[in-house]
Amino acid sequence: ALLALSAGAASAHGYKVGNLEIGHPWSRATPKGAPLAAGYLKITNTGKESDRLIGGSAEFAGRFEIHEMKEEGGMMKMRALSNGIEIKPGETVELKPGGYHLMFPDLKQPLVHGQKVKGTLRFEKAGSVDVEYAVEAMGASPAHHGH
Repeated sequence: ALLALSAGAASAHGYKVGNLEIGHPWSRATPKGAPLAAGYLKITNTGKESDRLIGGSAEFAGRFEIHEMKEEGGMMKMRALSNGIEIKPGETVELKPGGYHLMFPDLKQPLVHGQKVKGTLRFEKAGSVDVEYAVEAMGASPAHHGH
């Protein structure tokens, strides 16, 4: 019964803008005083041409950045992607821990498990869409979201 309750709490929510479908934006709860948080989601391009996630904003943070984690020379390195992330036609790009993700520096308040926090995603062609990030437990992973 507990497993069923936790699965229900993390039920998927999605958004659509142009030919893009955004699946279950989420973040992790943060400890008090944490300077930043990360955001995760899936973007599926159902159209016939590429689009690009180029920016956005978050009501709960001073800045919004698009980042990538990747292994270089045996070490994981994180870098900001100034050109954003391309989503090719028919492709799904998943922003998840250890890969592409959003960074929310300059947090205005801690993110609390169970709350929803508002933000906006901006795409090169499809334009902007308002989303809500479900705040999951501090150690949550994509597996918690039934993907």
